Amino acid sequence: MLPHAKRWLYLVHRWLGVLLCAFFAMWFLSGVVMMYVGYPKLTPAERLAHLPPLRPATQGPERLLEPAEALQHAGLAGPLQDLRLAVASGGRAVYLAVPAAPSGDAAPRPRRAPAAVVIDAVQGERLQRVDAERAIASARAFAQDADPPIAYQGPIDEDAFTHSRALDAHRPLHRLHLGDGAGTIVYVSGTTGEVVRDAPLQERVWNYAGAWIHWLYPLRGNMFNAYWTDIVIGLSIAGIALALTGTVVGVLRWRFKGRYKTGARTPYRGFVMRWHHVFGLVFAATTFTWVFSGLMSMNPWKIFDSGAAPLHLEAMHGGPLVLPAQAATVQALLSAASPNTRELRWVRTAGHTLVLAHSPTGAPALLDAATAAPHTWTAGHVAKAAAGLLPHAVARTETLAAYDLHYYDRTPHTMTGGSEKPLPALRVVFADPHATWVHIDPHTGAVLGHTDSHRRTSRWLFAMLHSWDALPLLERRPLWDMLLIVLSLGGAVLSVSGVVMGWRRLGAKLRPARSGAA
Repeated sequence: MLPHAKRWLYLVHRWLGVLLCAFFAMWFLSGVVMMYVGYPKLTPAERLAHLPPLRPATQGPERLLEPAEALQHAGLAGPLQDLRLAVASGGRAVYLAVPAAPSGDAAPRPRRAPAAVVIDAVQGERLQRVDAERAIASARAFAQDADPPIAYQGPIDEDAFTHSRALDAHRPLHRLHLGDGAGTIVYVSGTTGEVVRDAPLQERVWNYAGAWIHWLYPLRGNMFNAYWTDIVIGLSIAGIALALTGTVVGVLRWRFKGRYKTGARTPYRGFVMRWHHVFGLVFAATTFTWVFSGLMSMNPWKIFDSGAAPLHLEAMHGGPLVLPAQAATVQALLSAASPNTRELRWVRTAGHTLVLAHSPTGAPALLDAATAAPHTWTAGHVAKAAAGLLPHAVARTETLAAYDLHYYDRTPHTMTGGSEKPLPALRVVFADPHATWVHIDPHTGAVLGHTDSHRRTSRWLFAMLHSWDALPLLERRPLWDMLLIVLSLGGAVLSVSGVVMGWRRLGAKLRPARSGAA
């Protein structure tokens, strides 16, 4: 290599290191935290566990309205996208109804979820304003304590634990401290009055050392918010350049044959520089892999957006949700379900109108919406209905009895955990240009998710490289833990030594300037 090219290579690596080594050290150490504590979330199982059981009165002033009665009182006459009954808002039983989109609407769906209409299940009135009193009542029901010392902390639009876009439909949020032994803060939806997120003290503390700093969330919710994505992408690209130039410099300076006068293979005599050189060579591959996959997590320049059309859910399910003319009563549905039922959900699935009776544990009971009888699917019915999701032939349908590289579960409160991944599951593979796969719960007929060739590429370049969530490793813990922790700590030593060297370099550059000023 030409001398001037080498000089520029060294200079680029040196000053990129001065700029970025602190970020690298932060990413390595916070990544270890995120292996065990992800960003705060309220999982489906936790939400159901904190809902009071549904025990409606059959008569008297507290009798629950039937769904058709409640919808009529609220002036909702059209088809629905979703309908739920639970003691979920203000400590009272409510229906939460989402009207269906107009038929034939070709406009693209907004990213923000449609707002639910909240209906008092006893009075039939719409509950529109979520004030402090209603938020406190929701938090009290969530706490499951007769008189919890709740502290109302006011409405917020966004804070350190609510950056998730999944909460956009619920903003502004009400923040409340439950005063329990876990120091839990809950966030109540400003549109429905439901508790939509909880964050115990331990989870909040670890998040400041984990997800909050790892994802550079200090730059969210302030003057840098609009530039957050560009900043993360820019730092990632610069980090890739730092890793590549460092690898080249390290190889050029290492004596693979022979030794320097000191008898070592590295020319550096100082303790910090010597170990930076050694650790840089040993952990070069993982450092590059993690910073590159971190860039891929941002979907830079939308490279993983395939442009595929959305799934035709109504075609699979036979239209939007319409209640049967002679619907089963709430009492009949609850009598047929578990005594611990926390939520009834009316759905339209694969040509049938059904009710899912959810309890905190296990799969929901599947009931016929007209008769309250347990519903069972005939063989192949759900898979046949799923063929309507796309206007393309089905190449094959697989039944997954175990997790694989593309359908797998993670611990709920880790970075990628929390979503429901039941087994067995159906995988419907379409012969479309985007090679779409759809995963379906064969028990409920619900679409669990879908992926195409672009998303599977993202899975390899982000999740596989960044979290190392290959099933053979995840099934052999603590091997997975030990491997990632050792590699992370090695990268942290490499980065911290870079921070020390950068600090010394800046000090050497600033001293002459200070002397001149004096």
